[in-house]
Amino acid sequence: QVQLAESGGRLVQAGDSLRLSCVASGSTPGSTLSNYRTAWFRQAPGKEREFVGIISWSGAAVFYADSVKGRFTISRDNANSLVYLNMNSLKLDDTAVYYCAAALGGVLPPSSRSRSNPNQYPFWGQGTQVTVSS
Repeated sequence: QVQLAESGGRLVQAGDSLRLSCVASGSTPGSTLSNYRTAWFRQAPGKEREFVGIISWSGAAVFYADSVKGRFTISRDNANSLVYLNMNSLKLDDTAVYYCAAALGGVLPPSSRSRSNPNQYPFWGQGTQVTVSS
């Protein structure tokens, strides 16, 4: 089992940059993010949870939703069980609670539908609020 905790969310202005962090912890062997593929999702009020992007355990493979491609980047620091979401050129539509999610195993699902399906991720953080103002 692994526990995830996001941080870094806050109120920013449109056009600003922000970095979110997701740290893993756990008491059982293997409860570090290096054993997991890790994704970021977000959920705006009144909307369904939306896939943002995913990174493989090694960091070699990364996929993004079209809505954030070119503006957001995901990276990881396995030595410290951290995954980052770097967000640039933030827009009003990026306002949401951002969640990191993880699934055991480093290989990314071959289909985008599987990668973006929240049900594929058993482990979730509590979320961190990002608010973009004009």
